[in-house]
Amino acid sequence: MSKTSSEVKNRYMAKAYDQIRLNVRKDSDLSRDVLDEHVQKTGESLTGFIHRAMRETIQRDNTIDIQEGSA
Repeated sequence: MSKTSSEVKNRYMAKAYDQIRLNVRKDSDLSRDVLDEHVQKTGESLTGFIHRAMRETIQRDNTIDIQEGSA
């Protein structure tokens, strides 16, 4: 019996990607509604926005670490 398309996709996703679950409070300044509104304005996907935020934070934190170490 052949595998369905969704089974093949699920197997690929499990092999190629790590999943990270993110919970946000509905009454927070970072609620899903606030995030959705922001990405709609910027033309970004929510996943793209989260990736960019993580990259920029890591770069900024690494720059701070280097500057603190050179003092």
